[in-house]
Amino acid sequence: MVKLVDTKDLKSLPFWECQFESGRGHQKTMIKFHFTFDKTKKSQNLKKKILKKYINNSAKNSDVIVVAGGDGYMLNSLKKYVKFKKPFYGINCGTYGFLMNRYTFVNLDKKILRAKKTIINPLQIVSSNNKVYKKPLIAVNEISLFRQTKQTVSLKLEIEKKTIIKKLIGDGVLISTPAGSTAYNLSVHGPILSLNSGKLAITPISAFRPRRWKGKIVSNEVKIKLTNLDPKKRPVAAVADNVEIRNIKFLNIRTNKNINLTLLHDPERSLVKRIKIEQLRKNFN
Repeated sequence: MVKLVDTKDLKSLPFWECQFESGRGHQKTMIKFHFTFDKTKKSQNLKKKILKKYINNSAKNSDVIVVAGGDGYMLNSLKKYVKFKKPFYGINCGTYGFLMNRYTFVNLDKKILRAKKTIINPLQIVSSNNKVYKKPLIAVNEISLFRQTKQTVSLKLEIEKKTIIKKLIGDGVLISTPAGSTAYNLSVHGPILSLNSGKLAITPISAFRPRRWKGKIVSNEVKIKLTNLDPKKRPVAAVADNVEIRNIKFLNIRTNKNINLTLLHDPERSLVKRIKIEQLRKNFN
């Protein structure tokens, strides 16, 4: 079944590419969806309901990619479908679902037409390990470095070729985008960044030296380099959202302004509002 909606509701969606059909007295547009479902029981149950009502078009020929799963599945889907340059609407079939909307498929067309959009520029990471150079990765939430063994990490932090920390000793460090600042970054006492801040958070993980270094907020225009000072004795793994590379020698990190990921959220649960709520919670707890 293909749903039709009035084009007057499209004014708030500049990303929309309208495809018109004749109507009585006014024009209507046909929304093309591509659905992707996680393998969880809740996602698969939703799949049965949705595919009875909507056509599942290819990602290339769709207007919106609808992701049914949790935050982890959304992060995977963003990277998988980034080449199609489509907006993403998430339906929460996981637990917290910070990047997702409430679990429902009722009036999905109208919900998407009313949705608030957020454009995210991910981090791009180029790494080197003991074997070969790795191809660039992207991270929507954060890139984190962890110790691989019982030995603490020993890292040098540079920003635009200027050394900020000569030797950071601890469990690791992470670089977070505003979208990811309420996730792992917050759990290690990093700052919550507003979506329009134009900033990145560099947050140490259980830092031993410098003992009182709490991290740094930097512009998302800068290039960041992390170097493992002792890769043989103190091996380090890097994780870009949920993709891991082991035995890291160094990482080059920057915000890729050429990649625009568009997330759609119901107006009452927009990403901007959810981040503001987390900021208030942090201030009052």
